[in-house]
Amino acid sequence: MRIPTLEDRLAAREKPLSSPVMFQTWSNLLFLHWEIDVQEIAKRIPNHLSVDLHEGKTYLGLVPFFMKKVRPRFLPQMPGLSNFLELNIRAYVHDEQGRPGVWFFSLDCDQPIAVEVARKFFHLPYQHAEMSTQGSIYRCQRKNCEEKAVFDYEGSGKLRTAKPGSLEFFLLERYLLFSESRGGKIHCGKVQHSPYQFTEARVRRSSKAPLKWEKFSVENEPTSQLYSPGVPVSIHPLRPVG
Repeated sequence: MRIPTLEDRLAAREKPLSSPVMFQTWSNLLFLHWEIDVQEIAKRIPNHLSVDLHEGKTYLGLVPFFMKKVRPRFLPQMPGLSNFLELNIRAYVHDEQGRPGVWFFSLDCDQPIAVEVARKFFHLPYQHAEMSTQGSIYRCQRKNCEEKAVFDYEGSGKLRTAKPGSLEFFLLERYLLFSESRGGKIHCGKVQHSPYQFTEARVRRSSKAPLKWEKFSVENEPTSQLYSPGVPVSIHPLRPVG
């Protein structure tokens, strides 16, 4: 298993040769991260992936945000389908080639069609949820879960990009996602966008409920709280790993 180098992490930002299959804009992102025991992640990811580390530590992320202008490559945006809300629980992994990426434990979404499409074609663990926003308040309640997650956040400070090698770079600069099909095959997909502009997040209210939905127990406060106004994104095809 090859460990990613800084050069590997920078190379992940390069534009792929493939044509995108979808376009999206991710906006108003809150990145909450907790330091977590490596084995807590290792036991819940496929054998062909390894936990990615920053200075010997790894992190569990909770990310609520807005999905906007979502459309397949050859179709226009569609009212009622192209704008919705999403919240994901994620960890950081790499494959045997040393390619760093994201592993999603869940992705809550209030657009039912998007949930079913992502499950079928991207092998991602999307979950149906009721979600809403009002001003800076962001709410999420997963189907069949009693507790509602509520967040109240905004950016605080001057926007910047992450310095290569920093913790912020490790957490934000992720351009590959890994998923597992029902047959146990690992797939890798590329997302292409400019580096995040981000700042410290001013979080007036947050919830650990989404972590509990995935059976994670985190008692301490987040190690990192970041905010980004967002980026336009192109989504590239999934490819089998190996």
